[in-house]
Order: sequence, then structure tokens, then C-alpha cells
Amino acid sequence: MVIMTHHLLNAPNRLFPLGKFVEMLNVAKSTISEDLGFMRQAFERFHVGRVETLAGAAGGVRYLPHHGRERIRAVVEEICAKLRDSSRVLPGGFLYTTDLISSPQHVTAIGDAFATFFADSRPDVVLSMEVKGIPLALMTARAFDVPLVTIRRGAHATDGPAVSVNYVSGSSRLVQSMTLPLRAITPGSRVLFIDDFLRGGGTARGVFDLMREFRAEVVGIGVLIETAAPKEKLISRYISLIEFAGTTDAGEVLVSPSRWVQPS
Repeated sequence: MVIMTHHLLNAPNRLFPLGKFVEMLNVAKSTISEDLGFMRQAFERFHVGRVETLAGAAGGVRYLPHHGRERIRAVVEEICAKLRDSSRVLPGGFLYTTDLISSPQHVTAIGDAFATFFADSRPDVVLSMEVKGIPLALMTARAFDVPLVTIRRGAHATDGPAVSVNYVSGSSRLVQSMTLPLRAITPGSRVLFIDDFLRGGGTARGVFDLMREFRAEVVGIGVLIETAAPKEKLISRYISLIEFAGTTDAGEVLVSPSRWVQPS
């Protein structure tokens, strides 16, 4: 059971044929099935995720990192506690988050949270914008067992032919550009966009325009932090984990779990 658990937890959403474990462990298939039953009960009891068995010749077993609302909220509360340090406030009203989104412990938990919220989206690829969103998107891609694709702010010769679109930043109101190699996204792909920060929604709006050029569908948008203002964003379909409402005159940082993380 330890060996099977190790394989499943280290490769979320990847389907393992039962025959692989039969051969590896040199035990009967019935024993494997019985042990998987115990694992399934333990995972559900302690809210670790789900162990799903698929029947048929192409079937097998896989681990789905589906976490309960309480577990996700605990992770978010821990991050919020760190963000409330007034020294994190940067010019322009942003928060310093680089250390948090560079922490394997935090980004793995965040990736699992996004995989839980977007479990029904079934993305073929996770998309992010360079630079700070990459760690979050990478762990989300790992949780879904799909590739990560990174949008650049300018063309690179090593990327080959590329598509570029202009967009208006929701925060600075400046016209910027985003670029993606032609071979990065297959037409018809289902795309999940993950980013670290959302203010006005201009970048996310630009992603919709860029994916339209690739004839790909944006099936979800997830961000770590959104600002409370402006209330009306340029996009309406997204999920955030943390809401940042600014700072008080005393220097208090106003962050809290978002409405998606709050108890139902």
C-alpha cells in the first residue's frame, strides 16, 4: 500500500494500469484491488483526495487531488497571515509575494486547490503569463497531469513563429502585448489560465483574445490574489483564493480568504 500510495500521490491524475502494480509488487490483482479499497476509504476520511478506479481494458487507478473547503481555507489563512506583514506593501498598491510563490510547500497546496476548484473543467493545458504566475501554474499543471505553457511579453527567436495580441492592462491602462509560439497550443485545446494577481482583469481579457487566435477554449481562470477594487473586472468568470482590500492609515494589510474559499 505504501508503494502504491507513493506512485499515486507523486503523479496526480495519471492513470496507472492495475497490472503495473501486480507486476511490480508480485501480488494477485485481487490483493491490489482490496488494498486500493482501503486507500480510497482513508483518503476520503482524512480529506487527502480521491482514489478513482476505472474499469475495462484501458482502465486502472488514479489519484485526484480533491480537497475539502476547510483544508483549502486553512492553506489560504496561513498565506494571508504572512501577507499581513506591513513590510510587504509595495509602491502602486501591490504586495510582495515572491517568497511565498517560490515556496514548494505553498505552491503545491495552491496547485491542488485550483485542481479542486476546476476539477470539472478537464483542461488539456495550463497557461500562465511570465513571470510570477509560473510556479502556481506549474503545480496546477502537475495536479492535472497536463503541460504548462507560458505566455511571453515579447517574441523570442528560439520560439519560432508566434502569435501576438495587444491588450489594455486593467491596472495601468497601458497597451501591452502578449506572445505565444504557434506550436504551443493545439487548436481545440481546453485551456486553464492561472496567474498570481488580478486587479482590473486586462491580462486575463487578453488571454481570451489570444486563445481565440489559436481556436482554443478558456475553460477557467484562477488567481491567487485579487484586489477588492475595482469591483467590476474586465472578466466575470474566474476564481481567486485571496482578496486584497488595500491598507489602512495605520499600515494594516487587509487580506482575507476570497468568497470562493469562505464556508458555504
